[in-house]
Amino acid sequence: MTETASGIHDPRYAAALLSVEHALTKYRGCTDREKEQLHQDLMQLKDMALKLNSGRVEIVVFGEISTGKSALVNALVGKQVASVSVQGGWTKQAWHVPWNGCGYVVDGISGSHVVLIDTPGLHEVGGKERAEIARDAAARADLIMFVTDSDLTNDEFVALLELAASSKPLLVVINKMDLYTPEQREQLVQVIHERLKDIVKPPDILTAAADPREIEYVIESADGSTRSQWRKPEPQIADVKARIVEVLERDGLALLALNAAMYAADKTDRVAEVRIRLREKTASQFIWSFAAAKAIAVAANPLAVADVIGGSAIDVSMVVTLAHVYGLEMSWTHARGLLQSIGKAAGWLVLAEWGVHAASGLFKTLTLGAGTAVTMLPQGAAAGYGSYIVGQAAKYFFEHGASWGSEAPKTVIKRILDQTDKESVIEHLKEEIRRKIQLNPHAR
Repeated sequence: MTETASGIHDPRYAAALLSVEHALTKYRGCTDREKEQLHQDLMQLKDMALKLNSGRVEIVVFGEISTGKSALVNALVGKQVASVSVQGGWTKQAWHVPWNGCGYVVDGISGSHVVLIDTPGLHEVGGKERAEIARDAAARADLIMFVTDSDLTNDEFVALLELAASSKPLLVVINKMDLYTPEQREQLVQVIHERLKDIVKPPDILTAAADPREIEYVIESADGSTRSQWRKPEPQIADVKARIVEVLERDGLALLALNAAMYAADKTDRVAEVRIRLREKTASQFIWSFAAAKAIAVAANPLAVADVIGGSAIDVSMVVTLAHVYGLEMSWTHARGLLQSIGKAAGWLVLAEWGVHAASGLFKTLTLGAGTAVTMLPQGAAAGYGSYIVGQAAKYFFEHGASWGSEAPKTVIKRILDQTDKESVIEHLKEEIRRKIQLNPHAR
């Protein structure tokens, strides 16, 4: 077995630490702009690394407003640590409460402890931000408690389905049982067991009275007189606490490791998504810029050969620039090689572009350059369109780590062509040529 820095001999724990470090490495390779967007994700990843190394087990108390989530936290901790509002909806952020009385620690990690996290209710009016806080806390949780106080609403049932799909232990606590008669309690428990059949295991459906209502007691004195006194019974949460400890004793370390690995994988995907989105936008802007530059350069050049040579140089420069956008280094020699590969895969597109070039070049030669004004728009637009397709193919290549992935170049380029509105691209490039000519009369 692998021994970690914390002295724990467990391959799952070691693998979880490696997955978190891998996610942090992905972040370090981001650009400043990407790091700015991923700042919160980095903080969360660092906290997850600290959580794993310190053996901090997080239990999230989840559910609708006014179901007694905060009261359950108070009852488990044994003191008033979270406010309890009659109206509900007081929790505007996730509260982290140390549960020292739990009695569970991860063996081998000094300072290991359990934390209860009270979250905002999911479906408060105007509470979208609070719902996101609750979901984020649940994503980090090692164990989830879902609190309800009656038969499940549709919203609660949907939320439970989502939580059950998270591959984390899920305890359902039916709270406020003191408000029901014995017959009503039995019926309620039976109904929820039936609704959650094959979703939550029967031992994980528990009952509680976290903040029981006061009960009137009649006290008889020695002289036979009586007086009444209202007293609040002790919270009834023994079964809930026992089940939590049982789950942690059996699977605590595995849960900690699995959750950290899943969280790191999610953050790795998040880093990749942000990098691709931001770089895709930048890359697309460069492709349009180079395509327009090539269109204008080829259109305005009166020399039949020079326009082709100049246009090819622009394509090579575009490929090198796109490689830099995706954090890759590429020489001009390798860029020309990639262009040749794309050109061979593009087939008829290259032939069509060269056909326009040849016809336009011949016309320029016969007219001693005077025919440039006639050939300008069709030749320039054709050259720019070819550059646009080359740029899109190169972008795909770099997005996949300088590889075509599992597909052949011809397949990729065919899909790019099928998804490209040629008329729209050609017209856009013609407009760029016209605009350039209007701004620069010497380009005629």
